[in-house]
Amino acid sequence: MSHICDTEAWQLLKQHAANANNQHLRDLFANDPERFNTFSLKTQNILLDFSKNLITTEILTNLLTLAKEAGVEEKRERMFHGAKINTTENRAVLHTALRNRTNTPVFVDNENVMDAVNHELNRMKEFVNSVRKGRRRGYSGKRITDVVNIGIGGSDLGPRMVTQALKPYADDRINVHFVSNVDGVEIANVLRPLNPERVLFVVASKTFTTSETMTNAQTARNWLMSSAFDERAVAKHFVAVSSNTDAVKAFGISPDNTFQMWDWVGGRFSLWSVIGLPIALYLGFKQFEELLTGAHEMDIHFRDEPLEKNMPTLLALMGIWNSTFLGHTTQAILPYDWPLARFSAYLQQAEMESNGKSINKDGEPVAYTTVPVIWGALGIDGQHAFYQYLHQSNTIVPADFIGSVESSTPVRGHHENLMANFFAQTEALMNGIDPDEVRSNLSINNLSESEVERLTPHKVHSGNRPTNTILLQRLDPRTLGALIALYEHKIFVQGVIWEICSFDQWGVELGKTLAKQILPELIDKDTNELHDSSTFNLIEYFKSKRGT
Repeated sequence: MSHICDTEAWQLLKQHAANANNQHLRDLFANDPERFNTFSLKTQNILLDFSKNLITTEILTNLLTLAKEAGVEEKRERMFHGAKINTTENRAVLHTALRNRTNTPVFVDNENVMDAVNHELNRMKEFVNSVRKGRRRGYSGKRITDVVNIGIGGSDLGPRMVTQALKPYADDRINVHFVSNVDGVEIANVLRPLNPERVLFVVASKTFTTSETMTNAQTARNWLMSSAFDERAVAKHFVAVSSNTDAVKAFGISPDNTFQMWDWVGGRFSLWSVIGLPIALYLGFKQFEELLTGAHEMDIHFRDEPLEKNMPTLLALMGIWNSTFLGHTTQAILPYDWPLARFSAYLQQAEMESNGKSINKDGEPVAYTTVPVIWGALGIDGQHAFYQYLHQSNTIVPADFIGSVESSTPVRGHHENLMANFFAQTEALMNGIDPDEVRSNLSINNLSESEVERLTPHKVHSGNRPTNTILLQRLDPRTLGALIALYEHKIFVQGVIWEICSFDQWGVELGKTLAKQILPELIDKDTNELHDSSTFNLIEYFKSKRGT
C-alpha cells in the first residue's frame, strides 16, 4: 500500500529540509524584496504573513503538490457534504453545518441535518432571550444574573475562551462562570459569592455520565437545594446540553430545558452548537450569530479557494514543513491581544487531541512527526518569561504571533506600545544578531577589547527562527469566529496529509476508564493487588494519610 511519504513531493521536501541549514531567513529577505507579497494572504480582515518561514517558492510548490496528492481537495468536499470521514467511529464531521448561515442542505444518512441545527438554534435563541430579558426567573421569582457552565474539555475550553475574548462586547445583564475541574476548590470558589436564587447552571455533557462534570453538577444541585428545599427548583435553575435524555430527566432537568447534541460534532469543535449557550447568554444571541457568521465566511473561503490562495491550507503547510520535515517538535501560540489569553489553551486541545496520533487511518504506525506540542501565553507577558528560550536556546520553536490593528478597548498609548513589541519580536527571531553586530554595539560603550570578547558570545542571537504573523483588523465576534475556523481547517488539512483520523480521541479514554475502577478503592474498598507496585503503594499511602 502506498503512503504519502512515498510520493515524489515528499521526497523532494526531505531533500530541501536536508539543505535547510544552509539558508538563513535574513538572506532570503535580502535577496527578494517581494518576499512578503509572495508569502502573505488576506481574507476577512485577517492578514497571514508566512514569509518568516524557511521556505522558497520551490518548497511551497512542493508542499502544495503534497496537499493535492494527499487528496485535501477531495476530502474537503467530503467533509462539507456529510461523508463519514471519522472512520474509526463511522461518523460525519459537521461542525461547519452548525454555522451554515446560507442554510445549504447537508445530508447525513439521507437526512438534511440543517433542519435539526436550525431547530436547536431557534430554541437556543428563545431561551437566551427569555433569560436575558428576565422572563425566565429563579425559584423565588428573582431575575437570573449569573450563569455557571459545568463541563470539561470541549464543553468548557471553547465557551470559556470565547467569553473572555469577547468580554468588551458583553453588557451587564449576565455574569458567566466556568467549572471544569473536579477539584472541589474550583466549584467552591465559583459558588461562594453567588446567590442561589439568581444562578442558572448549564450542564454540558453529551452522555451525561462524564465523571468530572456529573460530580460538579451534583455538588451544584446540592448547593441549590440547601437554599431552595424544593426539588422543583432544579427545573428552574438547571439546563442540560446532552443526548442522554433519560439521565437528564432523572437529574431533575425538564425536557424543555434540554438541548440536543449530535454524534457528528466532536467536543473540541462544538462551541458553535448549543455548547455555546453560555456565550450567547453572556453576549446576547445577535453577537453569537456574528461569531457563527465569521466562521461560516472562513468555511466558504476554505471550501472554495484554490489551495495556493487558501489561508487554512497555507497555515497547515507551514506547520507540516516545520514539524514533519524540519523536525521542530513544539509550536508556540503567542497572542498580543489580552482578550485572547486562553486561545493557546483552546488550541492545545483542538490540535493535540485531533492530531496527536501515531497510527494512520489504516491502523498502521506512521513513520514521521505529526502534531507538535502546542503551548503558549500572552506574548507581552511571555517576553519576560520564556522568550529567552525562544531566542537563544538550542530548541527552535516555530511560533504564531497574533495581534490586532485596532484594540477592542482603546487606552491612549497602550496599543502602540503593545504592537511595537509584536513587530519587534518576529523581526528579532528572524534576523537575530551576529557576533560582529554585537561587538560593534559593545564597543560604543567604551568597554575594553577583552570585555567585548568575553560578552560577545552571550549576546549573539542566531535568528532564523520561523514565525507566522496573523494580524486582525480588530478582535470582534465575527473576526474571532473566522480565526477559530482558520485553525480548525488547518487541523483538518494536516490530518489529511499525515493520513490520520483527526476526529477521534481514543487516547483520552484509557485513563478515564482506570479512574472509574480506582475511585471505589479510594472510598470503601481494598486496593486491587493487580495494580503495579508503584500505583498500589501510592493508593495505599494516600488512604493511610486521609484524616491524619
